[in-house]
Amino acid sequence: MKVDLIIVGAGMVGSLLAAALKPYALNIALIDQSPPLEPVHDAPYEPRVSALTLASQRILMHVGAWPIVASHRIAPFTTMYVREQEGRAELHFAAKDLGQTHLGHLIENPLLQWSLTTVAQQQSALHYFAPDSVVEFIPLAQGWRLILASGEVLDAPLVVGADGAFSSVRQAANIGVATWDYHQQALVCTVQTEKPHEACARQIFLPTGPLAFLPLSAPDYCSIVWSATNEEAKQLLSLSDDEFKQQLARAFAYQLGDVLSVDRRHAFPLVARHAERYYGQGVVLIGDAAHTIHPLAGQGVNLGFLDAAVLAEEIGRALARGLPLAHPQVLSRYSRRRRGHNAMMMHSMTGLERLYAAKLPALIMARNEGVSFVNQQQWLKQLFEQHAMGLSGDLPALAI
Repeated sequence: MKVDLIIVGAGMVGSLLAAALKPYALNIALIDQSPPLEPVHDAPYEPRVSALTLASQRILMHVGAWPIVASHRIAPFTTMYVREQEGRAELHFAAKDLGQTHLGHLIENPLLQWSLTTVAQQQSALHYFAPDSVVEFIPLAQGWRLILASGEVLDAPLVVGADGAFSSVRQAANIGVATWDYHQQALVCTVQTEKPHEACARQIFLPTGPLAFLPLSAPDYCSIVWSATNEEAKQLLSLSDDEFKQQLARAFAYQLGDVLSVDRRHAFPLVARHAERYYGQGVVLIGDAAHTIHPLAGQGVNLGFLDAAVLAEEIGRALARGLPLAHPQVLSRYSRRRRGHNAMMMHSMTGLERLYAAKLPALIMARNEGVSFVNQQQWLKQLFEQHAMGLSGDLPALAI
């Protein structure tokens, strides 16, 4: 089968790209190893959630996924508090400072996945292969031939790698990747707290890494992300539920009182990756295939959504100008618009993580003085808030 475009990976970012390309009536193949399941009403909260920025919400609105998302349980948050265990200075952000009703939304990943895949499939020229996978990549004179496990053969001038951190597309195109191992793990789970979260996202920097309580739709439930050393994460996973609840509440300085309940804990290693280039001959990378980032700012999926929106915009520009989709001009424009922004975010997160990991008294004092200064400067706070809401940089039209 010959198609205009093959998207390998129908996760949140790959499905968003397919949905964003709907206006161009392209013949698209979308491949994924497992189709998403429709969210079950009143099911337990999923351990993995995404903190969507206002820019990401706008993108979802433009492609038609937001009404589906908003019809299920979501949690808008209006304020954000950031502090560290070793000091008293606290950074406070509020949506009202920018004339907005919220800073972002906490949404369970399976809901996002299902909503985006549903919208992506609402186009007659999309061929959805799931469950399926690529078993062979064959370079052609003009593009690629992909052999699927099902036996299907697909030819296209452009293949989009949206297949995650261990991207087979990236490997097939011989694109290298720089890796930074934080020697940490992120422990995630859902907890019930004594005090209501009041639609506030809270984060505290501990000596071993940040701990975030992210508000869910129920007023006394939060999704936590605890970044800890490998050894500490192993110890936290070994605790009984009662022991973990006590240690968690204590580490969070009882900001929400006692932790009343906790569901199953999960942990995953924290490794930052950045592809040495975002495109090759007939290949382009988006989302985790191009970059993975420390979760302390919750920006991973938001960066991926911006990748997809910008690539869709550049493909639309190419079609309007009569250029082939895989033309170097098209792919290099996408790379220029996204690689620098993603690199800046990655280095900022790495620098912030290292700064807060430092235990020298002078650095602790300097951190507290810096936080106090930012909190007192409204213009500076607004810059941080705009950045956190995804409203800075070279935004695609879908995010405006």
